[in-house]
Amino acid sequence: MNQNQAPILIFLQTIFILGSSYTYAYPTPLNCTDTRRLCTSFLAFKPTPEQTSPVIQSMFDVLPNDITIEGNGRGYVFIRKNCSCSQTFKNYLTNTTFTVRKNNGSVYDVVIDAYSGLAFFPNKFTREARRGAVVSLKLMCGCSSGLWNYLMSYVMRDGDSIGSLASRFGVSMDSIESVNGINNPDNVTVGALYYIPLNSVPGEPYPKENDIPPTPAPAPPADNVEVNQVNHKHHMPYWWIIGSLGIGLTLIGLIGLACVCLRSSSYSKDSDGTHKFHILRTTSFCCPSGRYICCKPGDWNEPNREARERPTNIPKVIGNDVFDVEKPVVFTYEEIRSSTDNFSDSNLLGHGSYGSVYYGLLREQEVAIKRMTATKTKEFIAEMKILCRVHHANLVELIGYAATEDELFLIYEYAQKSSLKSHLHDPLNKGNTSLSWITRVQIALDAARGLEYIHEHTKPHYVHRDIKTSNILLDSAFRAKISDFGLAKLVAKTNDAEASVTRVVGSFGYVAPEYLKDGLATSKSDIYAFGVVLFEIISGKEAITRTEGTTGKNSERRSLVSIMLAALRNSPDSLSMSSLKDHVDPCLMDLYPHDCLFKVSILAKQCIDDDPILRPDMKQVVISLSQILLSSVEWEATLAGNSQVFSGLVQGR
Repeated sequence: MNQNQAPILIFLQTIFILGSSYTYAYPTPLNCTDTRRLCTSFLAFKPTPEQTSPVIQSMFDVLPNDITIEGNGRGYVFIRKNCSCSQTFKNYLTNTTFTVRKNNGSVYDVVIDAYSGLAFFPNKFTREARRGAVVSLKLMCGCSSGLWNYLMSYVMRDGDSIGSLASRFGVSMDSIESVNGINNPDNVTVGALYYIPLNSVPGEPYPKENDIPPTPAPAPPADNVEVNQVNHKHHMPYWWIIGSLGIGLTLIGLIGLACVCLRSSSYSKDSDGTHKFHILRTTSFCCPSGRYICCKPGDWNEPNREARERPTNIPKVIGNDVFDVEKPVVFTYEEIRSSTDNFSDSNLLGHGSYGSVYYGLLREQEVAIKRMTATKTKEFIAEMKILCRVHHANLVELIGYAATEDELFLIYEYAQKSSLKSHLHDPLNKGNTSLSWITRVQIALDAARGLEYIHEHTKPHYVHRDIKTSNILLDSAFRAKISDFGLAKLVAKTNDAEASVTRVVGSFGYVAPEYLKDGLATSKSDIYAFGVVLFEIISGKEAITRTEGTTGKNSERRSLVSIMLAALRNSPDSLSMSSLKDHVDPCLMDLYPHDCLFKVSILAKQCIDDDPILRPDMKQVVISLSQILLSSVEWEATLAGNSQVFSGLVQGR
């Protein structure tokens, strides 16, 4: 063997030795069979310097709190994502979207490189990547069989071994081998995806920009050390006692104020036997949410002491055990009648399934008054009980009620800009302005936050069961509030299980297929309806629409869902979405960021998935819409130099 052949032989020997322990392969997802399975998982990701925290949040569709960081200078971050068993692929997968930032190779290569092997593509796309394109994709995740709390997706790199991973993440080698079906721990595949079993959340909280430790104060001179220790011993208990007393006095004051509010109403019975409910003539009254509606001084007479001390009574038709937490304000029938101009047609806002709604000016506050017959007592009580418990900026607030033996009245805050429906469907003929893209996204985000609140942050949790554009109201600033919380629209979930109902309620075009089939109302049925609302926001069309070019009795009626899904099938990304653009609301006049509109379309598609397990929860929807809104605002800012374009964008705000 000559000297020139020796280096080549050594190189080949090295490759052979490495190949005996490490081989390269494309990562494959974890198989599954239970398509109803949903769990929390983690993905280990090593970002490049260009992949900053906001970029990572956008890539994985998560919030900052869903990202933790590994110490010891390893540079890994751990992403928390909901994981589910795909009905199509029978693999554990999670959804996300990716915005191409550089023109560099095919979409497949760009995505695989960006996600370091965590992305899943059933087919290898050869389409060229174009900057600004938004790609919908899936990431590989895993659900534990029950022996561990979580599984973390980890792509093997050079230098990794089963032993090093076990030591790094505090688990046994046997556990990793068991989860991944490894027979020989010395034969691992670089570039393959392995699942690390975990019993706790990995990593440490992701540092914020302002999380810089303060500069330590200079040490005191040695002579003063003893003096400072003495002062510390004397002063610390003193300030602790003062602070405790201050907190105690504040709590006592708040309790006293609450008692005054609850004792500020009285009940009486007229000579004709009709029950009337009166507010004592205070200069203001306390709302269930703790807000005040103030009246001008002198408008009301000061109550006498006997009346002031009389406890609030509940009418016989309602009972004494209705209000578990708070008591709403009680108005007189005369106040209601006067505020609505004796229920004149000019004050009529609309008709609902349980009565009519009127505009009223009640003690100089604009209100909406729902008028029902006494036969609707059950629905009346149900709505009051719920709205006395739930208070959120994106839910319509109950202010109070009034009742006689024949009629019942619920008083809500008034939405000055009517419903979202009135601004989407033929708005100009209804005397309304069309909505800009930014306003539409903000309204969608507001409604999503209201739904997230009743799904996740109330006890018990609730599902609405009739989410639609006519039940999303807009205030004077075009901020959205969800309304219509009647008995047939709101069902409590027990022990986080599905609530079974005797009959399906909701509106045609918004009802989820599984709810229509078995009558089980879940938060995922609300999410399906919300997906339809997103399609309405994009298209300006109604949930059920007539096919263009057909009129009369034989006209074809199609669901908006089927129309938009067909358009999305022919729109692979935001730069090739001519089919989708044909269904965008013409009132937008092409004044919208195409990548953001595509992202909202993909989010809507995920929400109306036939498999409820694969639909995102409202927390994920809020995250996605928050990021889309931020990107949309940045896009709009780039147009500020064009006054004509910019003024068109802010129309309808």
